[in-house]
Amino acid sequence: MNLDGLWRRTVENLVREGIIRSEAVKRAFLKYPRYLFVEDKYRKYAHLDEPLPIPAGQTISAPHMVAIMLELAELKPGMNVLEIGTGSGWNASLIAELVKTDVYTIERIPELVEFARRNLERAGVKNVHVIPGDGTLGFPPKAPYDRIIVTAGAPDIPKPLVEQLKPGGKLIIPVGSYHLWQDLLEVIKLEDGSIKVKNHGGVAFVPLIGEHGWRE
Repeated sequence: MNLDGLWRRTVENLVREGIIRSEAVKRAFLKYPRYLFVEDKYRKYAHLDEPLPIPAGQTISAPHMVAIMLELAELKPGMNVLEIGTGSGWNASLIAELVKTDVYTIERIPELVEFARRNLERAGVKNVHVIPGDGTLGFPPKAPYDRIIVTAGAPDIPKPLVEQLKPGGKLIIPVGSYHLWQDLLEVIKLEDGSIKVKNHGGVAFVPLIGEHGWRE
């Protein structure tokens, strides 16, 4: 079976398992398959539902994990979204397809900034802006955001990210230990500026490094 056929089967499995719940997320997954965002030597494994290596010792998340976070975020066209941790650029391409507008994504590792930009160009994604920098500081020039999605595990909820959310906005972030075990949190900013936190269970992400994250 070719890469496209294998990928379609993965997407259908995620739908059957109830992980991909919305037609919009399914369409985004089919439009931007994961094999466009990995190095050539890993393309034949891109349909497997597990993380894969990308440059600089980082990983591209398993398809089910990406789907869970996107469904939690409830992205709608026109939303202003910030992503922290560009990695391969795959998640940003899916976000961009769901919101149909410019998406800002921050990556601290120069090698991955270039890797993501190449991948996005190859996939034909025009509305993702990859910004080098410390993601734990957010990106004030384009704040406030309807959604902020963090793809690395933080020691706690970074204050600048909450500050850059609109009232009613949501931050999706893994919080917990330095390596491997975190809880996936949905942080909702209330009208009075306080937050409500929902815990969606255990996840495993690389550490979020930065001023309001882990030290290297």
